[in-house]
Amino acid sequence: MSVAHAPVMVDLQTDERWQLVQRIVCSPHFQKSTRLRELLQYVVEQTLHGNAYELTEQHIGNALFHKPSDYSPLEDSSVRVHVRQLRLKLHEYFNEDGRNEPIVVEIPKGSYAPVFRAAQKADALSAAIDPKTSPAVAWPGGAILPWALCALLAVACGALAYRAMTHRAGAAVPSSPTLSWPFSQIFDTRHQTIIVTADSNYGMARILSSQPGSLDQYLHREFLQGPEASKIGAANSRLSEYLSNSTLTSFADVADVVALFRMAGPLQTQVLVRYPRDLRLRDLDHNNYVFIGSPGSNPWVTLLQDKLNFRETEGVVGNSAKVFVNKNPLPGELAQYEGLRWTGTQGEDYATISLLPNATHDGSVLVLQGLQQEGTEAAGRFLADEENRRQLMNALHISVAESHLQNIWFEALIRSRTVSGAPNTTTLVAVRRIP
Repeated sequence: MSVAHAPVMVDLQTDERWQLVQRIVCSPHFQKSTRLRELLQYVVEQTLHGNAYELTEQHIGNALFHKPSDYSPLEDSSVRVHVRQLRLKLHEYFNEDGRNEPIVVEIPKGSYAPVFRAAQKADALSAAIDPKTSPAVAWPGGAILPWALCALLAVACGALAYRAMTHRAGAAVPSSPTLSWPFSQIFDTRHQTIIVTADSNYGMARILSSQPGSLDQYLHREFLQGPEASKIGAANSRLSEYLSNSTLTSFADVADVVALFRMAGPLQTQVLVRYPRDLRLRDLDHNNYVFIGSPGSNPWVTLLQDKLNFRETEGVVGNSAKVFVNKNPLPGELAQYEGLRWTGTQGEDYATISLLPNATHDGSVLVLQGLQQEGTEAAGRFLADEENRRQLMNALHISVAESHLQNIWFEALIRSRTVSGAPNTTTLVAVRRIP
C-alpha cells in the first residue's frame, strides 16, 4: 500500500537553508557548471518541500536531465556522475569560501537527497583539544600520544589546504611546470581540463538514417526522435531506442583518454571526462577542453570548423568515404585527403590535431578528429610521442623558448597506416599556424 506524502509549504526566500544554497551556487566553485547549480537547487527545493522520497536517479534523470521516461540508469550514468561531482564541489566550498557557514549541506553517498547539519565551530574544536579541559592529560603513560599525532596531522592538513587555496587564488606558480608543449597549454593549475569523448551511438544513428545531423538537433535530443527516426524503419525501432538512450564511445577514444591522462602527469586531478550529451554551451566558458572525434561522432567539433583550414566532409552519409578538404592548399599539398571507407579496414586514414582558444579566450581547446576511429587513435598516439612533438614544433617554426608561451594556436594534418583496425605508423603531412 502506498503512502501519500503531503507537500510541505516552505517560503524558500526566508528559509536559511535555501539562502545557504543561493550563496553556494553564486560562489566561484559553481560558476563553471550550470548543470551542477541546477542540480543542487533542484534536490534542495524538492527536499524542503517534503519530496525527498522522490529523489531517485530515475526521477532526477527525467525531471532535470530531460531523459526519456523509460531511460535506463544502468546504461546512462550521467545522473550519478553529476551527483558525484556535486559532492566534491560542496566539499570544496565548505573547506574554503563556506568554512564559516553556520550550517552545512551534504548529499550522503548512496542517496540523492541532501541533508543539513549545524557546522562544527572552530572554538568547539579548540575546546575539544584544550589540555586544561581534555581528559587526555589524566591518561597514564603514552595515552596522550595519539592526540598529539592527530594535532600534528591537523596542522599539516591545514598547511596543505592553505597552499592549495593560495594556488587557486593566483599565487605565482608556473601553470604547468613539468609538461612539454602543447600539453602545457592544455593542462594547468588555473583551469579544469574537460575531455569530451565521441558519441558512437550518434555516429551509428547518422549512418542508419542517412542524415547529416547537427549540433542543434543533438542538444535538443531531436535526433532519432523526429522525422529522422522513421528513416530507420519500424523493424529497427528498438535499435533506435537503444541508440537514443544508451551511452557508448569507441576504443579509439578510450586510448586517447588514457594517453592524455598520462601526459597530464601531476595535473591529472584537474582533468574530467564528459560524455557529449551531458555538455551544455555555457560549460565551454573559462575551461580547457579536449574534443575527441569528428563532427560525425562528436557534434561539438562543428563549433570550431570555420576556424580550421582542414575541414571534414562526406558525400552521402554512411555511403561514401569521408575526406578532409584543404581550403587553401600550399605547394605540394592536395586539395583533399580521403581516408578509410569503413573503420576496421586496412589502408590509410587521416586525422587533424588542432589547438585553439576557448570561447572566452582564457583557455585552450584541443581537437583530435580522425576520418575514422583509426585516425582519431593515431592523433592521440602522435601527440604522446616526444619525437613527433619535436617534429611538429619544427614544422610550425616554434622555438624551445616560444614553447613556454600560452597562445600558440595551430592545426596539423597527419596520415596513419592502419592494419586490422589499428594505426601502425603516423606521418605529419601539413601544418598551419592559427593567428
